[in-house]
Amino acid sequence: QVHIVESGGGTVQPGGSLRLSCTVDESDSRWYSMGWYRQASGKQREWVADITGRGDPKYTPSVKGRFTISRDNDKNTMYLQMDNLKSEDTGVYYCREYYKNTWGQGTQVTVSS
Repeated sequence: QVHIVESGGGTVQPGGSLRLSCTVDESDSRWYSMGWYRQASGKQREWVADITGRGDPKYTPSVKGRFTISRDNDKNTMYLQMDNLKSEDTGVYYCREYYKNTWGQGTQVTVSS
């Protein structure tokens, strides 16, 4: 069973930044893609970004140019740097590893003035 620990959520004003982290306790996951998803209150969970084992990123259009996904395979950790945050970015952010299809517990991001 794979365990995931997420951290880095919080409350920021519009235009602010946050960095999320996701650490996986399965070293073989480094060869597989990982991704970030988010769920706003009352809405369905949506995909935000993916990164391959080699580090190739993909983003949903609404965050492209503002968010940066990265990973450190030596630390089995993936990151999401979120800049120029908007109120519509508010939600619970989930990490997902595709090796064994495991989800993190989620971390709350709130963007509010």
